[in-house]
Amino acid sequence: MGMSTVQSHPNIITTTADWVFSWARRSSLWWLQFGLACCAIEMISSAMPRFDLAERFGMLYRASPRQADLMIVAGTVTKKMAPVVRQLYDQMADPKWVISMGSCANVGGPFDTYAVVQGVDQVIPVDIYVPGCPPVPEALYYGVLELQNRIIRYERLKQRYGLEAAEADRQEQREAARAALGPRSSGAR
Repeated sequence: MGMSTVQSHPNIITTTADWVFSWARRSSLWWLQFGLACCAIEMISSAMPRFDLAERFGMLYRASPRQADLMIVAGTVTKKMAPVVRQLYDQMADPKWVISMGSCANVGGPFDTYAVVQGVDQVIPVDIYVPGCPPVPEALYYGVLELQNRIIRYERLKQRYGLEAAEADRQEQREAARAALGPRSSGAR
């Protein structure tokens, strides 16, 4: 719906509670502290004073998945760690969002071995892929901004056409992002 353009007084804004909650949800994502390898150092540095991701976007690191609505998977996901990643994702409240950060999380990186999952999207659904090895904090910024745009689109579709249509569009966007990564290695050398 958005804010009303017809005003009875110049200092009063009228809107709905749903619009306020949607604005707050996309403008202050709380992300799960979850770093697996060297990309986690870049994720941490993005929250330090030089880049200050948390302050600029109103984001907070959360230690509990029950308080988080964004999971940033930064680093190599091994097959031993994959069930833990899935469990933490399942414990997050809906709607939940996922950013895959770095080549190892996106497609397994240079580790084409029996012990490494060739992309975290084989374990959990991913909304945004941030490329790089390791990706710079600015790339994570761009990923967060793209995620906010997707959240806006999701909320608008949900309001106009219902939850099923919004989820279907979200799934199409995930598949398009996965296809843009290119073919995965087959494991054969």
